Amino acid sequence: MDNPGTIIQLSNALAGGILLLMVVLSGLGLVLLARKRTREPDRGAAPDWSIPTIDAYADTPSFFHNWDPAVKIGSLFPYCFLVVSLKSLFWCMAALIISILALYFSNIPWHRGLRRLAAMSGFLVMFLLIVPFTSPARPGETLLLLPLLPSLPFHLSGFYLALAIVLKAFAIALMMEPMLGTSSLPITLQGLARLGFPSAIIQMILLTHRYIFVFQQEIIRMYRSMRVRGFTARTDVATMKTMGNFFGMLFISSFDRTQKVYEAMLCRGYQGSFPTFSLPQTRREDLAKGGLWIMIGILLLVFDRIVPVLAP
Repeated sequence: MDNPGTIIQLSNALAGGILLLMVVLSGLGLVLLARKRTREPDRGAAPDWSIPTIDAYADTPSFFHNWDPAVKIGSLFPYCFLVVSLKSLFWCMAALIISILALYFSNIPWHRGLRRLAAMSGFLVMFLLIVPFTSPARPGETLLLLPLLPSLPFHLSGFYLALAIVLKAFAIALMMEPMLGTSSLPITLQGLARLGFPSAIIQMILLTHRYIFVFQQEIIRMYRSMRVRGFTARTDVATMKTMGNFFGMLFISSFDRTQKVYEAMLCRGYQGSFPTFSLPQTRREDLAKGGLWIMIGILLLVFDRIVPVLAP
């Protein structure tokens, strides 16, 4: 240990209180989850394999919906990189608040953003638990010694670093909704094309988004036919064999459908690119919005370097 600044020995009572609080919060989360599941109707129905649509709320008017998609992506994407460059906790929290406000003013339901955060939370919580105990010791930092783990100190600088990464990840994840969910997918892809993205990648994204729902319906149809024939999922070898055959047939049918779709496209005159429709010209208002967001990102980065508050 290289000359730590402060070593704080936690008492057994304080450590027990913190542990009890964590257990209570975990139990409360499990209780809320159990209550939510008991309220769900038709518990014997087939699993819900529905996939959220990217542009489900693209027709709602807002500050972001009326923005040229090329300028919107071209400004919010660099803004996300500027947020990644932040180091201090205060300005990372400021970036998260800005993302929350952006989600609010985009008129997109909160549950879409919360789903994104929930999908990331498992990994990020483990990140918060592991990094403070495994980060290298720094001169002058504060260490917390737990009663049952005297040889494994809790590094506050490591905790600050992990918390800063979590805040930045949440801020960028929430910003994805205003950036990608406020325009229809074809218009968004047209904006990417205007920014110089390769045509092959844009076509792959468009076809993937289209046929992932087709394959979803195929999965539902195949699973329903299995249930009609008496299949019940269990933790045994027979279930594993059945599911293996299920996914094998899905891959084969998907490959056959891909070949038929490509041949149908060739019959309709496909020559490597899709026909495009005209988009409205970029307005000064769109450029002003883009400049505003880039300026916000630059100001966050400048203040982060000049006034580092709670930097790891």
